[in-house]
Amino acid sequence: MKVEQLFSCHGVSEEREVYFATISFQGHAMYWWTSLEKKRKINHEAPIQYWNELRSALRMRHIPPYYDRELMDELQRLKQGSSSVEEYRQSMELLMMRVGIREEERTTISRVEHQLKRKTFRKDSTLSYSKSFKKEGPSSKPFPNEK
Repeated sequence: MKVEQLFSCHGVSEEREVYFATISFQGHAMYWWTSLEKKRKINHEAPIQYWNELRSALRMRHIPPYYDRELMDELQRLKQGSSSVEEYRQSMELLMMRVGIREEERTTISRVEHQLKRKTFRKDSTLSYSKSFKKEGPSSKPFPNEK
């Protein structure tokens, strides 16, 4: 995302994005890029010309195949906990962006509400239980059907 911001800020054309991205490669990244270019040439494949292609190649090389699944699992396990509603929403939004989930806003709202309702329900039911216990208090009175 930072790279895309730089491209946009400096008005880099699509045709020049790969050049500007790879010119800053150093060390292992430069060896990887040079090797990839040679390999594509040997295999008679077209050179990488666009940022999306380079980004895909970088993902294939550096991000393990199970990474997206782990992010999805993390999203499914995400709980509000002691976070504010806004912090929870931001965490969920970040995970969704990292996984690449694009859903309608109403679906996202439903997901947030579901988690909040579960938390609120637990709080409310605990609260009402403890209030009723305090009102009644421990009693030595027999149950109504006992004599």
